[in-house]
Amino acid sequence: MGTTLTNQNSIQEEIKSRLKSGNACYHSMQNLLSSSLLSRNLKIKIYRTIILPVVLYGCETWSLTWKVECRLRVFENRVLRRIFGPDRDEVTREWRKLHNEELNDLYSSPNIVRVIKSRRMRWVGHVAHMGERRGIYRVLVGKPEGKRPHGRPRHR
Repeated sequence: MGTTLTNQNSIQEEIKSRLKSGNACYHSMQNLLSSSLLSRNLKIKIYRTIILPVVLYGCETWSLTWKVECRLRVFENRVLRRIFGPDRDEVTREWRKLHNEELNDLYSSPNIVRVIKSRRMRWVGHVAHMGERRGIYRVLVGKPEGKRPHGRPRHR
């Protein structure tokens, strides 16, 4: 599966490629997710076991911004709208898309952003139990040596 690294140390390209892979996986499963022969619970299991791991590969190292969180929620809501289908309005008897709040009520599991944050916390717990000789542990608890330069910091 691999990860995408940039010289700017930005995670944006990695998240973009993960969402691209998730979209490809979603489109390959689109017929199953919109089928009336499968139950909603089975469709949700397909989403959790096939599509979500593709998107969340390596998410423990992501630093999420508000914009990235929105993009991840948009992806998840698109898949959930396909799973739950449209809703029929009782008054006008017309079909309509489900609103985000309705999707959250129907999908009882935590949303994709909460899953990422819980995985990050679990990863930090693993790193905290590592020995002091491990490099990742030294990065987590280490303090930079030396003094900072005078003046305003450079833009990065």
